[in-house]
Amino acid sequence: MEPNRLVLLDGAESNPESWFCARSFALAADRGVRGVVAHSDPQPRTRATPQGPELVSPSHVGHVYAVQGFAYLGRTRPRRLTVLPDATVLSDRAASKIRNDEAGHRAAEQRLVGFGARPRQPEEDGGQWLDETLTAVGATMLAHGGNHRYVRATGPHCTRVTVAPTSYPSPRR
Repeated sequence: MEPNRLVLLDGAESNPESWFCARSFALAADRGVRGVVAHSDPQPRTRATPQGPELVSPSHVGHVYAVQGFAYLGRTRPRRLTVLPDATVLSDRAASKIRNDEAGHRAAEQRLVGFGARPRQPEEDGGQWLDETLTAVGATMLAHGGNHRYVRATGPHCTRVTVAPTSYPSPRR
């Protein structure tokens, strides 16, 4: 199992992340899940607002996973991300659909039109339109060093299972 996103309000009572993770992993184990892979993003994200940049996602190194006995496996591969004005990422796959007129390109284009881009004309080259559009909407390129990756066994025999033959010390802020 790979959790997608864990978001809690700052005013939550003490240890809510640990409680939530422990409970959800126990429920998953009851349903036959035998392992969890989790990632943490050390790159803060901001979005553009009329008042200036607004922090929408602070960085985190996965402390909640480390304190629950997850093995730290290092970082995922570094990548270059296309960050849109709302701090979301235009995936490489969505960009490829636009560039190559693949199935799904219209939905990806509509997402960019939502940021104020002009609609693409029927015979217009997708790659040229995308390059122009990313500049027009204020997208930025981010050299991302990779997310932190953690893994842990779940279930009745999880303490006797080795899930990571090689692990590293957990990162610190």
